[in-house]
Amino acid sequence: MLVKSEAKVMGAVTSITLTADSTHFFAGTAKATLYWCNTDQICPELRNTCHYERINGIAFPAGYSDLFATCSLHDIRVWNAVTRQELLRIEVPGLECHCVSFMADGKSIISGWSDGKVRAFLPQSGKLLYAINDAHNHGVTALCPTSDCQRIVSGGQEGEVRLWRIGRQTQVMEASLKEHRGRVDEVKINNNDSQAVSTSYDGSCIIWDLITHTRIMCLFESTMFKSVVYHPDESQLITTGSDRKITYWDCFDGQAIRMLDGSQTDEVNTLAITAEGEHFVSGGQDKIVKLWSYDEGISYYQGTGHSGAITKIAIAPNQKFIVSVGSEGAIFMWHTPEAVQEAKANTQLMQ
Repeated sequence: MLVKSEAKVMGAVTSITLTADSTHFFAGTAKATLYWCNTDQICPELRNTCHYERINGIAFPAGYSDLFATCSLHDIRVWNAVTRQELLRIEVPGLECHCVSFMADGKSIISGWSDGKVRAFLPQSGKLLYAINDAHNHGVTALCPTSDCQRIVSGGQEGEVRLWRIGRQTQVMEASLKEHRGRVDEVKINNNDSQAVSTSYDGSCIIWDLITHTRIMCLFESTMFKSVVYHPDESQLITTGSDRKITYWDCFDGQAIRMLDGSQTDEVNTLAITAEGEHFVSGGQDKIVKLWSYDEGISYYQGTGHSGAITKIAIAPNQKFIVSVGSEGAIFMWHTPEAVQEAKANTQLMQ
C-alpha cells in the first residue's frame, strides 16, 4: 500500500471521524489536541486543545472575566473565556507548575514551580520577566500577590511561608515564617494587605500579620487542609481538606463555628466564594461541583461532568460563571444559576 500523504501532529492520533461526504475528517490525539483535516492533502488545522495531564491551579486577572490562566504538570496556558480558545502557552521543560496567579495590575503572571522558583511572565508574550531562585527548597506550592502589587506571599513543600518585596529590578525576601510542618497548599491575603492565611497538610491553618511578620492565630484540625477562603467581610474563614468537612471559623477568636459534610465519600480539595459572600463553591475527589448557600449550609446546586478529581475552582470576577479544573486535564465552565446572581443583586439593593 502506498502512502498518499502524511502530516505531523502533536501527540499520538487516538481517534478519527470522517464527514458525511468524506472530504474532511477530525483527528484527536493523546495530547488533547483536535485537528480538522482534508482527506486529499491532510493539512491539519488545529481546532481545539486542552491540558492532557493534571491541572494544579486556575486564576482570573483582577476584575476581568474574559480570560483566565491554568497551570498543569507541563505548562501554563491562558484561555479566552468567551471563545474557549487557547491564547498563550508557557513551558519550562521538565518542570511542574504548582500554582498560578495574576498581579492585580495585570502586568504579569506569577507562578510557583517544582524546582523551588517563583517565575513571573509577561501576559501577552509569555516572556520571562523575573525569577526568584531558591524561593522554597522542595518546590513552591502556593502563591498570592498583594493588591498593591508590591509583595508576594509564597508557601512551600517544606512548610515555610515567605514574604517577598517585588521591585522593578529586584525581588527581596522580607520574612520567612516557619511554623507549618507540612506542605503549604494555599495562601490568601485579606483586602487591605495586612494579613494572610495559609493552610497546610500538617493540620494547621495560620493567620499571619504581614506588617509585623508574626503569627496572629493558629487553627488546628485533624485533617490535611487543602483550601481556605475569607468571607468578603473578613469576619470568618472557611476551610476544607482530607476529612471531607467544610468548616467555618471565627477570625476574632479562632473558634470553629460550624462544620458541614462537604462530601459523603471523598476528600474536598478546593473552595471559592462569591463576591457578596452569599454562596460558595466546593469540589474534590468525588468529581462533583457543589454550590452552597453560605448562611444555610445547604448545597442547592450540583454539577457533574469531571472524570477525575476536581483540583481547583474559581468564580469569574463578574460572578456569571464558575470554572473548575481536574486531575484528568479537563476545564469545565458552569453558568452561575440565576437565583445566585439575583441574590447578589438583592444584596446590593438592600445596601
